[in-house]
Amino acid sequence: QVHLVESGGGLVQAGGSLRLSCKASGNVRSIGAMGWFRQYPGQDRESVARIIWSDGSALYDDSVEGRFTISRDKPKYTVDLQMNSLEPEDTAVYFCAVRHIWQSSYDYWGQGTQVTVSS
Repeated sequence: QVHLVESGGGLVQAGGSLRLSCKASGNVRSIGAMGWFRQYPGQDRESVARIIWSDGSALYDDSVEGRFTISRDKPKYTVDLQMNSLEPEDTAVYFCAVRHIWQSSYDYWGQGTQVTVSS
């Protein structure tokens, strides 16, 4: 079991910045990757950014490339998402997720945090 707690969501004006943070606890010794996903009302979750736990390599969705940065702190088992130049289209519920090394998909999810960008 892995418990994920997200923080840092809120309301910001377009062009502003927010930083999301996620802390993992529990069975964290075999983490393969962590990621941030977002969900619009009535739609499936979509990937925003993912980071390989071992070497820190990151992958971004095209819509956030150059604006968002994912980072991880291995000793603290945290992953952050720095979001700059926010747009109203970034308004969504953001979820943190963990994928264990033996899994092909993300197997634990946080409760989600709301990000609202006003125009």
